Amino acid sequence: MNPYVGHARLPASRTVLTHILHLALLSCFCLVPAAAVAAELKTVIATLEQGYQALTDVQASFAQRSVIAGIDREQKGTGEFAIRKGSGGPAMFRFIYVKPQKQEIICNGKTVWLYIPENRQVMQMDTEALFAGGNGIAISYLTGLGQVSRDFTITFARERQDKKGNYLLELVPKKPSPVMAKLALTISGTAVEQFLASGTAVELFPVVGSTVTDSGGNRTTMEFSGARTNKGISPTRFTFKVPAGVEIIKQ
Repeated sequence: MNPYVGHARLPASRTVLTHILHLALLSCFCLVPAAAVAAELKTVIATLEQGYQALTDVQASFAQRSVIAGIDREQKGTGEFAIRKGSGGPAMFRFIYVKPQKQEIICNGKTVWLYIPENRQVMQMDTEALFAGGNGIAISYLTGLGQVSRDFTITFARERQDKKGNYLLELVPKKPSPVMAKLALTISGTAVEQFLASGTAVELFPVVGSTVTDSGGNRTTMEFSGARTNKGISPTRFTFKVPAGVEIIKQ
């Protein structure tokens, strides 16, 4: 479960909703394919950028683990997400959490909805307003215009690879953002091997996992599985239809 979503009520402010989406989405959408055994950093970065350029949509399952700074409290959640990159405009996305509490975060490129069925309420706000205030780095990746080498200072982690041969990267935004102080990526080693062999990105979303740390020290880790890419996801999947009897809270 997202650390900023309560069990009993919806978040009460734009700041809280911004944290929800950025911690969940930046973890996911800032990511792009990469990795390989004995590859140089520039090769991993090239795989990331080329893969993302070829990506038009992705859907996958995720397991999320969040730790709130100061109280060392861990919360877990699972679900599925779908992304449809925009053509020069905002991307469309939907996150459906199934455990420990059902909730939906949906964006059609213009409007964002946060819905928790148990509360019979949906929070609705404008996409541009959500990402205002120095968080443009999120928009750049959601619209497919971002370049990791342009927006981040990238290094290998202290341990370059994990026991499975996946690469461990550390990324620090060149423009500080309260919702993302640093980003850690675990990238499939097989994907970079394929890139080295073919000269092009074969797996378009071979991201194994990510950890986003915000300026307050809160951490959200996501592990991805079962990714399906470029399946032509319909735009209709990214519009929220308000159920009868559900209160709309506009921000």
